[in-house]
Amino acid sequence: MHVHDLTRAACDVKVDGAVVVRAAVVFKKAARDIDRPVAASFAPYAREVIRETRRRQREIVKPVRDGLAALGVAPEVVADVIVTHLHYDHCGNHELFPQARYHLQDREMAYATGRCMCHPALRLPFEADDVVAMVRKVFTGRVAFHDGDDEIVPGVSVHLIGGHSRGLQCVRVKTRRGHVVLASDATHLYAHIDSGRVFPITYNIGDVVEGYATLKKLAASPLHVVPGHDPLVLARYPAAKPGLEGWIARLDAEPKEF
Repeated sequence: MHVHDLTRAACDVKVDGAVVVRAAVVFKKAARDIDRPVAASFAPYAREVIRETRRRQREIVKPVRDGLAALGVAPEVVADVIVTHLHYDHCGNHELFPQARYHLQDREMAYATGRCMCHPALRLPFEADDVVAMVRKVFTGRVAFHDGDDEIVPGVSVHLIGGHSRGLQCVRVKTRRGHVVLASDATHLYAHIDSGRVFPITYNIGDVVEGYATLKKLAASPLHVVPGHDPLVLARYPAAKPGLEGWIARLDAEPKEF
């Protein structure tokens, strides 16, 4: 089984015949580089799960397709895509995976298509085209909805967190070093979960701070929680192979402590 997470912090984890990967998609804005999250998983019987990403008025310097190619994964064979939530930086590339089934929480679709989107402050992190694209996939039978916690394939499960977005879900992966939790925006940075800080764009603050406790329970240890937007992830974990430093790293390896 392979699990690919092409998100801000990239990593590759091998355990029990599985591979977990986080590959960063990097954006340039002003004088600094910004990378955002994307993810995926691939089972022994050729099922694949990906949590993907896109851009907003930014130049993509590390496209998702390139990240997959670096790992030897053809987009056409990806069978399952986990969408942690529908914010613009966690969905997109809708035509890149022609065979994929998308996994989304019921609450996230209801949130992104309901009355809350009448308010500019709540719809700010959403792109209408992304939401419409997901609705179209519903009508072609390519979306699997989840109501809370659920197993995608053996060793890979999703867990409803909420908070940052109403239907935000994290991904838990069984690896050789224990259960690793790809937190997505349930904790943007290590500093958020470590100190109880809350990212400004938030639907429900209570769910955010309760979510920190959930992440810790799901993970084998606090060191097994991987934030969605922290550049420290790439510093803490080794590259998947030479040449992929700062882009794709291993999550099955023990991280460096800072």
